[in-house]
Amino acid sequence: MLKVSLAQQIAAWLLPVLFAITVHETAHGLAARHFGDRTAEMLGRLTLNPLKHIDPVGTILVPALMLMLPGGFVFGWAKPVPVDWRNLRRPKQDMAWVAAAGPASNLVMALLWALAARLALGMPSGTWIALPLLFMGVAGIFINVLLMVLNLLPLPPLDGGRVLTGLLPAPWAYRFARIEPYGFFILIILLMSGMLGWLMWPFVRLFMDLLATVAGLEPADFNAVLSALMRS
Repeated sequence: MLKVSLAQQIAAWLLPVLFAITVHETAHGLAARHFGDRTAEMLGRLTLNPLKHIDPVGTILVPALMLMLPGGFVFGWAKPVPVDWRNLRRPKQDMAWVAAAGPASNLVMALLWALAARLALGMPSGTWIALPLLFMGVAGIFINVLLMVLNLLPLPPLDGGRVLTGLLPAPWAYRFARIEPYGFFILIILLMSGMLGWLMWPFVRLFMDLLATVAGLEPADFNAVLSALMRS
C-alpha cells in the first residue's frame, strides 16, 4: 500500500486546486472579452491570482464545514467572474460559449496534468522531482475532471445549465432559465441525497480512465495513487 505523508498530500493538491479554480474563472472572463464584454477585465478578474477568485464562504468556509461532516465529502465554489450579457454581440449564443469556456479549461488542464504525470514516469529512478510531479499529475487530473463534470450538469446556474439555455429555442430557454434561483438548493439536495455522485461518477470515471492512459498509468495504479492522496 502506497504511503503518503500529510505534507506530501498538501503539496500534491495545492497547485492543481489553485489552478483549477483560477484558470476556470479566468477562462470565462477571457471568453466574455472575446465576445465583446470587458467587465471582468475592468474589474481586474482576468488574472491567475487566486486571491481575486476566492469566495470567503464558498471557497473556505463551506468546504471546511463539509470536511467535518461524516463521509468527508467536499463542496464549494469560487467567486464567479462577472459577465454583462448586454455587452455581448449575440447575447444568447455568446453566453453559451462563455459558460462552456470554464469546463473546457478544466479538460485542457486535466490533459496537461496527465502529460506531467507521464513526464514524471519517464524520469530516471530516484529523481527527486519525479514522485511529487506524479502526485500532482494524478491530483490535477482528478480535481479538473471533477470540476468539469460538475459544471457541465444541465442545471442553472452551473455552466452546463447556461450552455443548454443558449442552445434551446427562445421560449424554452426563458422557461428553463427560471430554474436558476433554485438551482443551488437543487444541487445541495442532490449532494446530500447521494444522487449527485450517482449522476457524476460514471462520467468522472470515464474521463479519469482515459487520462490515466495518457499519463501512462493503468487505471488500477492511478486509483491507488489517488486513494493514497485522499487517505486521511
